[in-house]
Amino acid sequence: MPLIRRVPKRGFTNIFRKEYAIVNVGRLADLEGEITPELLLEKGCVRAGLRVKILGTGEIEKALTVSAHKFSNAARKKIEAAGGSCEVLES
Repeated sequence: MPLIRRVPKRGFTNIFRKEYAIVNVGRLADLEGEITPELLLEKGCVRAGLRVKILGTGEIEKALTVSAHKFSNAARKKIEAAGGSCEVLES
């Protein structure tokens, strides 16, 4: 029997994978004050138990203090250009 028929047909699942909830900068423009993962969960932007990653799609005009687990380079530039700051959380 050929080898391809003898090998099990299943894929690889990385048990150490880290999943992130994606939030775009344009969505942050609707919020005010200091933005944390808890606030995003309360507003319904992310699901419970996931880390938060901020991406750079959209525009932001006001200064915000954003705390998240990861930031894309474009998101960091847009937030800082608007006068805000980015804080990376440990997890």
